[in-house]
Amino acid sequence: MKLKTWEESKINAAGLEIVIDLKKSTNHLKQLNINFDWDRFREAALANQLNGTDEHPMLKQKHLTSARVSPSIDVELVWHFDEQTSQPATSKGDADYRIQMAGEWMEIVSREVNEFLASDDIITRWHLEIDGDAEGRYLSAINLISYFQFSMENLESLNEVLTFVDRKLTHLLFKANRIIKIADKKVDLAAA
Repeated sequence: MKLKTWEESKINAAGLEIVIDLKKSTNHLKQLNINFDWDRFREAALANQLNGTDEHPMLKQKHLTSARVSPSIDVELVWHFDEQTSQPATSKGDADYRIQMAGEWMEIVSREVNEFLASDDIITRWHLEIDGDAEGRYLSAINLISYFQFSMENLESLNEVLTFVDRKLTHLLFKANRIIKIADKKVDLAAA
């Protein structure tokens, strides 16, 4: 697992990226990225509602406190599929055969993932990149992306924030693990 932080002052944003290598534990996934995105406007809104944070530096910046935003955190989960094991190596004479075969398992995965995540009220989509070779077209990148947003509006103390973040991270890891199992199983069934 690797951790990376980033900050972009032009858009008042910061984030944390967690990269988990899945090559040794799955058949068809390379890695999982978990991206936490945060901005100074939401930090100021959260600091304004927490007890004991009256001296928070963000509260001294009028442009941050005048914005009417809800304190929430955006989380993006990206499952990176192994392009080599997730589609046929050859086209069997049809230039789109490899993409069609991958499309079949992706449709099944989408349906099951959407059912599993229905209670989370999130957006899930595929990011695909298409290339070509002598055999025809193939997918050079296959990523499943889910976007979560967690509101922190009712939190009143820093301890509540820490407990909240701990609970949500556990929730996300549980969901991510279940989706890894769904995805790996469905690619196996389609390849059989």
